[in-house]
Amino acid sequence: MEYILSLLPTMLGGTVVTLKLFAFTLVMALPIGVVFAIARLSSLRFLNYFMQFYIWVFRGTPLLLQLLFIYYGLGIVGIKIDRFTAAVLSFVLNYSAYLAEIYRAGIQSIDRGQSEAADVLGLTRFQTMTRIILPQMFKRVLPPISNEVINLIKDTALVYAIGMSELLRVAKTASVRDFSFIPFFTAALFYLLMIGLVQQFFKWLEAKYDYYR
Repeated sequence: MEYILSLLPTMLGGTVVTLKLFAFTLVMALPIGVVFAIARLSSLRFLNYFMQFYIWVFRGTPLLLQLLFIYYGLGIVGIKIDRFTAAVLSFVLNYSAYLAEIYRAGIQSIDRGQSEAADVLGLTRFQTMTRIILPQMFKRVLPPISNEVINLIKDTALVYAIGMSELLRVAKTASVRDFSFIPFFTAALFYLLMIGLVQQFFKWLEAKYDYYR
């Protein structure tokens, strides 16, 4: 028990890094994903094809590869960015692509008759999207979004590849130093706690917006 308590300060420090990366990614990727989804459904061919290509690239290559490319690859061509910024940029670009497809499917699941009714009532396309389509879409896509958010918590461990001391790297360092498996077990408890809180939050959201029952 004393050993676990001695690990807590460094574990909490690693958890703070994990949560900062998680929060920055979520705050930016969720709205950007909406913009990308709308662009993906645009009648402008160039914009539509560009978004298809973007989503294909970022869903078709590993997040770890994207992280290494942005941090090390950009550095080779003279674009220097710090580790945290590189990590946030990589995660936002990657998760925006996944969220864009989730949002796109949600938007297309809304009955077209609602858009036609909005036209009859004189609503603009912007008003139709923001007041009618998007609110319903968000309710429908909550389950897949919750899965992506949970994946995001676990994926933050990938930043060890660029030398960031997040939770898992802190646990690995302590495990190698002390020749003990306890740091990994402690890290697992931290991850389970964070994921449990996220699951409860999304259960509350789904119950709150389940107004069709």
